[in-house]
Amino acid sequence: MGIEVITTCPICEERLNVTKLTCGHCHTTIENKFDFPALFSLNKEQLQFIQTFILCRGSIKEVEKVLGISYPTVRNKLEEIISELGDPYQVNQEKAEEKKNILDRLGSGDISPEEAVKMLKKK
Repeated sequence: MGIEVITTCPICEERLNVTKLTCGHCHTTIENKFDFPALFSLNKEQLQFIQTFILCRGSIKEVEKVLGISYPTVRNKLEEIISELGDPYQVNQEKAEEKKNILDRLGSGDISPEEAVKMLKKK
């Protein structure tokens, strides 16, 4: 078994580049500048979390049990990883967050139902 691929320089901690690929069977070598997949930008802890999440088939409740952490902690870890990977749906996420804030304000009595409806219609 080979050595696990490292993605950051052990000296300066900058991101490494892949420049050479070799076939273990026929020894063909390809040299170029290759990009790592986005998941390779995650640290070991994040990768282990993603592996657990997948093995739990995306069930946050199951991840809670396996890792012994709370629902908010699972959500925070997911949000951290999504942010690290670059979320193409960030705009939608921000709108959803705004709507959630409006509903939270409605729930706490800070705004009336009529005000909430007006604010939600603008979103």
